[in-house]
Amino acid sequence: MTVPLHVAVLMGGWSAEREVSLMSGAGVAEALESLGHRVTRIDMDRDVAARLAEAKPDCVFNALHGTPGEDGAVQGMLDLMGLPYTHSGLTTSVISIDKQLTKMLLTPFGVPMPGGHVVQTQTLFERDPLPRPYVLKPVNEGSSVGVAIVTDESNYGNPISRDARGPWGEFDELLAEPFIRGRELTTAVLGDRALGVTELKPKSGFYDYDSKYTDGLTEHVCPAEIPDDVAQACMAYAVEAHRRLGCKGASRSDFRWDDERGVDGLFLLEVNTQPGMTPLSLVPEQARHVGMSYPQLVQWIVDEALGTHGGKHAA
Repeated sequence: MTVPLHVAVLMGGWSAEREVSLMSGAGVAEALESLGHRVTRIDMDRDVAARLAEAKPDCVFNALHGTPGEDGAVQGMLDLMGLPYTHSGLTTSVISIDKQLTKMLLTPFGVPMPGGHVVQTQTLFERDPLPRPYVLKPVNEGSSVGVAIVTDESNYGNPISRDARGPWGEFDELLAEPFIRGRELTTAVLGDRALGVTELKPKSGFYDYDSKYTDGLTEHVCPAEIPDDVAQACMAYAVEAHRRLGCKGASRSDFRWDDERGVDGLFLLEVNTQPGMTPLSLVPEQARHVGMSYPQLVQWIVDEALGTHGGKHAA
């Protein structure tokens, strides 16, 4: 039996992923209320600490995406306030949102990730940092925000033109990685358990921000129709990344798979410590596939934050 809690749901904020966070937060809040919990919805602003202090919740459900909700800033604030919160803590959040730091931590433990390096944006207008095709992405943004694929056929110019539209117009430095042909795969992890593998088939050919969050633009194949050894490798690497980074609650690992190379063509792109909880989101979808409803998933995440799995707050 569920014991009612008072849960503050943090959502919105001012990152590039604000609208998605509002959708995630609304879904979480409705699920908690359906379970009999009291919910305080907080669209995060600069007064968030005062609003949380006034609310005095038993737990904070962090439904923020991007900075400052995913990069350790909010986690540090909640630590100082002594408030239990969902998902990963300060150190894990600082490392995981930085794609280069994540790579430095995980690759020594055998998790395959693309090569590449961080480049100063100004150098892109003089020369390519890698042989084409290659990918440019912000070092610490999620949801494919600001990702560009630079090919010989692209209209960015060669070298890239200052006037071309791309992430070089918004960020002082970018991560340059070799482009990996093939397919998009993703695996959700709860605790020490991988839920499965989903293949994402964007109709545009590229799994960008719009493809992720606009209904009908991407086909989700769950479970993915891939060889067993590739599926097992996805799940093993996702669990290893979750464990090595020190993730809590739910995480989601995104992969690129070159299907002409078998399991050797599998590469982890990034680990999301604040995965989406919208109706289109991948973690709820994989949870449903293993028999866990959306409200059960939300309750599990809250229980994990409170350390009460199997205890008085268990669903």
